[in-house]
Amino acid sequence: MATERKSRSLFLFLVIVGAALGLCRLESLAQTKMNPGDELRALFATPEDIAQGKELAQNSCATCHGADGVSVTAGVPNLAGQRPAYLYLEMKAYQSLFWDSDNRADAQMIETVKFLSDDALLKAAAYYASLDPAPPAETGAPTIVDPVQAGKTAAATCAACHGATGVTRMPGSANLIGEDPQYLVAAMKDYTTGRRKNDTMKAMLAALGDADMNDIALFYALQEPGRAQTPAEGDVEAGKAAAAACAGCHGDQGVSGNPATPNLAGQDATYFAGALAGYKNATRNNEAMAATAAALDEAAVKNLAAYYAGLEPRRANVSKPLSPDEWAKKCDRCHGLNGNSTQPNVPALAAQRMDYLEAILRDYQSGARRNSEMAAMADGLSGDDIKAIAAHYSHEKGRAVVFVTVPAK
Repeated sequence: MATERKSRSLFLFLVIVGAALGLCRLESLAQTKMNPGDELRALFATPEDIAQGKELAQNSCATCHGADGVSVTAGVPNLAGQRPAYLYLEMKAYQSLFWDSDNRADAQMIETVKFLSDDALLKAAAYYASLDPAPPAETGAPTIVDPVQAGKTAAATCAACHGATGVTRMPGSANLIGEDPQYLVAAMKDYTTGRRKNDTMKAMLAALGDADMNDIALFYALQEPGRAQTPAEGDVEAGKAAAAACAGCHGDQGVSGNPATPNLAGQDATYFAGALAGYKNATRNNEAMAATAAALDEAAVKNLAAYYAGLEPRRANVSKPLSPDEWAKKCDRCHGLNGNSTQPNVPALAAQRMDYLEAILRDYQSGARRNSEMAAMADGLSGDDIKAIAAHYSHEKGRAVVFVTVPAK
């Protein structure tokens, strides 16, 4: 009786929103875009439609997507409770790819749906939409580490020389504030590989992996800028005149526009002079800087060091990475609160398989799935961001949505 009541209720609600016939090839395989002129229209699904959709789904889809639309296969999405128009449009998109010999999308999906009629696709979509969504994931959530906090922790051993926030008080130690992470990471790696010869720095950095270096560089880049709290000798005005030759790479005010080139504004004068000496004697490996340093005498080096030490550094042009919750708020704009989409052609993400969500986001980054909005969203995601977003939605509760007619006012 419960099943009969549930079926009867389908008469009262619009549980499937189809697309106009004759859709041409769609842009995406995961968040389909409508073509100009296409219209969504509401269709009623009868109990017979649901039953026929169930039969088709069990014969053609259950092996991969599960008998009840809850997948137990890695990388294969749950379909139970998914938005029906989205399911229909996706199957239409796979059908269109059958006729595209240059496309190498999911061959199994293309093979499954290539000859199904619109009526069959609609009924299969209605069946899956009528099911209760998959339960939220109970395990498998990765530990999410705040990279800025991780950088602060890893940089604790650097504080004795470089200051707690990268503003040095020790002559001869670099001021690290305001440097772009790309430059700082490259500098650290140069010490570990010997391109910069400094046994102390090499030993300090030996235990750090790439992730640690990236976190440290990010931490320093986000701190409040400040000049080195160390003395500087030399003629500032003479240094300013000489610095004109350096501005092409290091900027007019010692702030470089190239993330791979260091900023010199506010740098410790002793460290600055030592770096130029290193280029001269080949303890630092850089042909362009070696030629520049070779032309400078001791007085010129002191003057340049004094000039740059007196300039105000600026914060690097980087932003604090978004947390998983902050990323989710961006995604929820289209995919609904907590991933429960209320747009008929936009997929629900709540309780979706984590490995599937990870794979889809990587496909948008690589271009394997084509959708300009999703590509732009995924472009800036790190590997940790992708894992965190996928984990967030896989642990949300999926909620079924029905579409009802609302009379015009």
